[in-house]
Amino acid sequence: MDPRFLDGKAVAARILEETRDEFSRLGGAKGRLVSISIGEVGEIAVYIRNQGRAAERINVPFDDQYWSGDLTQEECKQRLAAMNDDPEITGIILQRPVPEHINVRSLQSAIHPLKDVEGMNPASIGNIVYNDLALSPCTAAASVEMIRETGMDMAGLEVVMIGHSEIVGKPAAFMLMAEGATVTVCHHLTRSVAAHSRRADAVLVAVGIPGFLKADMVKPGAAVIDIGINQVTDANGNVAIVGDVDTDAVLQVASWVTPVPGGVGPVTVAMLMRNALTAVKRQMAAGWIS
Repeated sequence: MDPRFLDGKAVAARILEETRDEFSRLGGAKGRLVSISIGEVGEIAVYIRNQGRAAERINVPFDDQYWSGDLTQEECKQRLAAMNDDPEITGIILQRPVPEHINVRSLQSAIHPLKDVEGMNPASIGNIVYNDLALSPCTAAASVEMIRETGMDMAGLEVVMIGHSEIVGKPAAFMLMAEGATVTVCHHLTRSVAAHSRRADAVLVAVGIPGFLKADMVKPGAAVIDIGINQVTDANGNVAIVGDVDTDAVLQVASWVTPVPGGVGPVTVAMLMRNALTAVKRQMAAGWIS
């Protein structure tokens, strides 16, 4: 691999090893993780498999449940309430997308914050504002971890976040501010994204547009964290997964770039497992489990 690439697989392997060792010091796994898929799951099956494999690596039981797409919103919430009360379940993962008649935010709110290993409950996201980063959204946390991997000092670091979604852009910006970085958030109404990104020590991009970030939008020597996952088809019908960065061009300017695939993605799964450890510790502190 080009040394300018930040190897997400290596970072994820280290996090999983640390998490497994910490679980061992606690006396082993406490309860289990439960993955919930509602309705058709074809497009997310690979994510569920990756989560299951990561759980196996840290010796935590992983239960993947498939619920009928005919369930009502209220029936789903009742099932989640039962899981909240079950001491054998220490972490709940709600896979997306869900059927159109299901309000995903309402279900995320129904998962108890102490079992919210995805960091998607509004309480979990709100805690970030108060610098409580322990149960943060996994992709946002992975993006920050990749900047940390460069060795750059977060304190005073000039960072531009391109994209302001509720599950990546906004929480990542608050997490970076908690680390002492100076953060600018760009979005579809920003007049000149390049004017901001060209002065940044680190650029994170999550806009869902293949090749959006060009070489002339990056300061020489910067770190570029590509959070995008896009499926593209070439003229010959070949399908490939690419990010939001024009990687080949940006590599000629930046000091570090995350590849897609193999960058932020593996670290996101590892952060889910780290959150599972944090959830167990907090449930132990609350007296829910021993």
